[in-house]
Amino acid sequence: MQQINLERMKELDYFSNEAYKSLRTNMQFCGSDVRMICFTSCLPNEGKSNVSFNLAMSFAENGKKVIFVDADLRRSVIAGRYKPDSSVIGLAHFLSGQNTFEEIFYQTSIENLDMIFTGSIPPNPAELVGSDLFNRLIQMLREKYDYVIIDTPPLGSVIDSAIIAEQCDGVVLVIE
Repeated sequence: MQQINLERMKELDYFSNEAYKSLRTNMQFCGSDVRMICFTSCLPNEGKSNVSFNLAMSFAENGKKVIFVDADLRRSVIAGRYKPDSSVIGLAHFLSGQNTFEEIFYQTSIENLDMIFTGSIPPNPAELVGSDLFNRLIQMLREKYDYVIIDTPPLGSVIDSAIIAEQCDGVVLVIE
């Protein structure tokens, strides 16, 4: 597994930290069968990537084994923010058969938090996330992690989020 050094996007103030703890607790109250959660928004720039990533960190800091999957194969905010090596191997590489399951994982500097980046932008994102290979990936992640947090494109723009949501236990719609 490859390694990446992550720091919080910015230190959150007290009220923001409490809001993420509250969101985490509410997610846990949904039941033990709600472990794979898709995050989306209606429009770009509503904050879904921030919310989903901070929630993933909150679960990890609470001792849960978490993987954050950047499944916005069209316009990833996370990849730009953390600037992994430009040759980062990610979800698109795996779904297009270029790399193996094991090659797309990144262990972060945050204990209990792993990541899968998008990788290269493919010409056919909807077809990739609707594939049997994506379904198998989801099953593998479900077996390996306590929580799987998936950041997806906005619903109003493309169909990808709806396709991914079908595989999840819950969907969070982030609205500004």
